[in-house]
Amino acid sequence: MKSIIASSLIAGIAAMSAHANAETSTGNETPKQQCAIAYVTGIGGTAQSLREYLSSSNRYRYLAENPIQCKLSDEGRASGCVGVTSLRHERVSVYDDSDDATMTVVARVELDRGTYPVIIVVPRQDVKCEE
Repeated sequence: MKSIIASSLIAGIAAMSAHANAETSTGNETPKQQCAIAYVTGIGGTAQSLREYLSSSNRYRYLAENPIQCKLSDEGRASGCVGVTSLRHERVSVYDDSDDATMTVVARVELDRGTYPVIIVVPRQDVKCEE
C-alpha cells in the first residue's frame, strides 16, 4: 500500500514538473529582457519611422533625411514626434517591453531647442538592461 502511494506521489510530481517545463519553454525563442532602466546603442524613433528605417535600402540616407522632430510645449514636453535618431550608450527608462521585436523607452533626445525626454521605439537587440 505504501509503495502505491509513493508511486502515485512520484508520478504526480513528475507530471507537474513536465507541465511547468512546457509552460516556460516556448521553443527557440529568446527570452525577453525585463528591466526598468537600460542602455541603448542604435537607432530609435517613432514606430512608423523606425519601420521605414529598417526597411530602407539606404539606412544612412534615411537617418540623415528624417531626423527626429517633435512639437515642444511651453512646459517643456515633447509630443507629436516623427523621424529617427541615433543613440550611443544612452541610458533610458523602459516604458513598454511587451513587443517581441521592439521596446518603447523614454530617452533624452537632442531637439532644436535643447535636450528633452521623448518616448521612442528601439529594436530589442539594441537594448541592454542595467545590471
